[in-house]
Amino acid sequence: MKFGIVIFPGTWSDRDCYHAITEVLHQPAGFVWHQDTDLSGYGCIVLPGGFSYGDYLRPGAIARFSPVMSAVERFAAEGGLVLGICNGFQILCEAGMLPGVLMPNSHLEYRCQWTHIRVESNRTPFTNRCEPDQVLEVPISHYEGNYYTDDETLSDLEAGGRVAFRYSNHEGEVTPEANPNGTLHNIAGIMSREGNVLGMMPHPERACEALLGSADGLPIFKSLMASGAKLLHSSARA
Repeated sequence: MKFGIVIFPGTWSDRDCYHAITEVLHQPAGFVWHQDTDLSGYGCIVLPGGFSYGDYLRPGAIARFSPVMSAVERFAAEGGLVLGICNGFQILCEAGMLPGVLMPNSHLEYRCQWTHIRVESNRTPFTNRCEPDQVLEVPISHYEGNYYTDDETLSDLEAGGRVAFRYSNHEGEVTPEANPNGTLHNIAGIMSREGNVLGMMPHPERACEALLGSADGLPIFKSLMASGAKLLHSSARA
């Protein structure tokens, strides 16, 4: 499966994603400029972290109007896999592809640190290579990672099993102390209603090599590879 990595002015995790996908996982990948509108040939689109358009107005507020985002919306509507990491999560929320908003961290500090996230279900396109309730050690690097939404939407996310990851301690216990930014219900990542779009604040691409401190991000990318292969097989049969 070929990954498409979107680059907006101000994106800076694109090379980290490219390295993890091509050098560690040995999968094909290509860069997609923010003005591109053709996503054919890609099995998964990645919106990396960074400061698209300098985070002017608010993170993701300008990037959501880039030509590529209309293509990403069409891609997702057709069942394509979309992964938004950090700023990518913020952009997906601004574009209305995921509900809610990412607000400034409750302590008003930029946090760049290792965190633990618990896999809430291993029956998703993004976690099928994870163990049930597996705890992953993955870093964060953000100022606006405090996920917020209204009570009705929050209940819908929880009831629909759309919370993909939750901040926890290393034993998998979801506690206030394990919450690095004040996010509701310790939410670290959510999925779309259809389950093919994921937004997450932690950076799995920076946890793909033990030499760098953790390889716990690999199961997420391997899950995408498995899901992409399944989609390709289904397409071929159709």
